[in-house]
Parts: sequence; C-alpha cells; structure tokens
Amino acid sequence: MKGQLILIPGRSSKQGVGLNKGKLKEEYIRVTTTLELSAEDALENGLETADIVKISNDIGETEVQVKVLKEGKLPVGYAFIPYGPPSSNLFDGETCGTGMPASKGMTIDIKFIKKGIKKKTTLPTKTAIG
Repeated sequence: MKGQLILIPGRSSKQGVGLNKGKLKEEYIRVTTTLELSAEDALENGLETADIVKISNDIGETEVQVKVLKEGKLPVGYAFIPYGPPSSNLFDGETCGTGMPASKGMTIDIKFIKKGIKKKTTLPTKTAIG
C-alpha cells in the first residue's frame, strides 16, 4: 500500500446543502465523512468505494469512508474531503490571524481499516402537486 497522499479539504455543493439542513443530519455527516480518491490511487492502495480508512498526519487522525472517482476527476496523488468534523481533526489550530487554519496541501497517511458496505441510493417517489 502506497499510504501517502496530498489532502485537499474544501467546500462542495453537497456539503453546503447538508450544512444548511443541519450538522447533525445524516446527509451532512455522510458527505463530510467521505474521502474522494482517484481511481488510480484507489487501485494502487487496494481500496474500493465504501471501504473505511484511517487518515492521519502529525496533527491528528480520523476514520472516513472512501469514494472512488472516475478516471481523470482527481489528480493522482491527491485526495479530497469536504470540510467538516473529520477533516478538522487534521488541522492545526493556528490561523495566522485569518480565522481559518491552513488546510490545503497537507500530506496524509492512509491506512485500510475494513471493507465497507455499498449503499444503493434511491430517489424519493414523485408526487403530483395541485
């Protein structure tokens, strides 16, 4: 297992929607506990969508679920996670007066924990209005 990637935390549209619905809601928790990897990095590390991994650096660690992206969606060697409690475990508290800790481009170690269960997303049924 290669074991190291560059982590890019950031905002995502799904994270923003979940944030507006509430930080304790399942949608926000699911989005902010998902680490996105390139197909190449997932293959190299023996990971599949839904696997649980521990990501860590010299600041802290957290467990998240993997989402493997299609080829070309994320550069090889990088991982993305939406801002939230799990990603905050990896940030230093120093903000250099900006109010936001430095979070881009940190090196993380990634370690397989267990196989995950893939959930099939179902859309709600349509209802007629009127």
